Amino acid sequence: MRSRLRVADLLPVSTVGLRSRPGRAALSILGVAIGIAAMVAVLGVTRSSQADVLARIDRVGTNLLTVANGKTIRGDEAKLPVTAGTAVARTDGVLTSAATATLDVRIYRNDRIPPGRTGGLSVRVTDPALLATLDGTLVDGRFLDAALARYPAVVLGQYAATSLGIRDITGHPQVYLGHRWYTVVGIMAPVELAPELDASALIGAPVAAAQFGYDGNPTRIFVRAQTERTDEVAGLLGRAANPAHPEEVAVSRPSEALTARLAVTGGATVLLLGLGAVALLVGGIGIANVLVISVLERRGEIGLRRALGATRRHVAAQFLVESLLLGAGGGAVGVLLGTAVTYATATVRGWQTLVPAAAIGAGLAAAILIGGLAGVYPATRAARLAPAEALRTA
Repeated sequence: MRSRLRVADLLPVSTVGLRSRPGRAALSILGVAIGIAAMVAVLGVTRSSQADVLARIDRVGTNLLTVANGKTIRGDEAKLPVTAGTAVARTDGVLTSAATATLDVRIYRNDRIPPGRTGGLSVRVTDPALLATLDGTLVDGRFLDAALARYPAVVLGQYAATSLGIRDITGHPQVYLGHRWYTVVGIMAPVELAPELDASALIGAPVAAAQFGYDGNPTRIFVRAQTERTDEVAGLLGRAANPAHPEEVAVSRPSEALTARLAVTGGATVLLLGLGAVALLVGGIGIANVLVISVLERRGEIGLRRALGATRRHVAAQFLVESLLLGAGGGAVGVLLGTAVTYATATVRGWQTLVPAAAIGAGLAAAILIGGLAGVYPATRAARLAPAEALRTA
């Protein structure tokens, strides 16, 4: 009579070793789980981060350009003409623009602060159209307009307000700006694509000219272009801002910094996935090692089963299924751990939690594959044991 091993009996037989030595099985599962968790977490955190960056790009738009003074042919700092702001605003394809200029003026909370303690804050002249051009918002108060721009009124960036200890404009707080008192009329929310404004105090051009000798030369112009013509407009702005020396004008797109983050994140993901694969390989080697030891310890069981009619194929199947179960268990635990790490990281950073379904499927498949490959040698070794030799050496 030909010996047979039913599929229904294969699972109980294959789990004998796991049930008899649960600690060893748990450690084998943990080795695979660490590798799978690393891979799932890397893909999940990367996808969540990328989704956040893409959402920010969509929110702020890719049609914002900046025109700044560059360098002369001698390497000195160039100067934009007084007419640069007006010329840029009239350029074909420009929806709105706002010119700003940095003043050599310091701002303090009061007149008792030592001159050297500036807190890294700067004072900038701004156009009333700046808020609309940047699609910015205010935390409190109002922005500069044609009327306020003529008076000692100042709008603070978010960091500047925090540094000066001003939370709102209740009570009409004042700051000591350029040895003069200015009333704070508004506080801006953080500006995504112009972080330099967060540490700035903004005043109008008329009052800057009257009190600080501002000559009207802008240092940075923010431009909102028609989205479909952004590249075309970018090519026109240099000559529009400075017709005599367009090479001394620096034109850039702030959203490219966010886009660059996606490329950097992609490169880091490949590296971290490689580390996760190494951890998974180590886990597979751990399974193979455990099964080889199990074969040596269970030679008596193997010899008895062979003497009672079990074929080499049955013995090999027993150990191979045991290896697959260890791999699958490690994969399941790893997916849960990786998902938990992704959720925790996304929650802390304020991202939407996204775990790609492909990462879960690939993680489980990789774990099962590693488990199967790790079980090939131990299963083959167990199947080659002769019944008499196995019983004699048990």
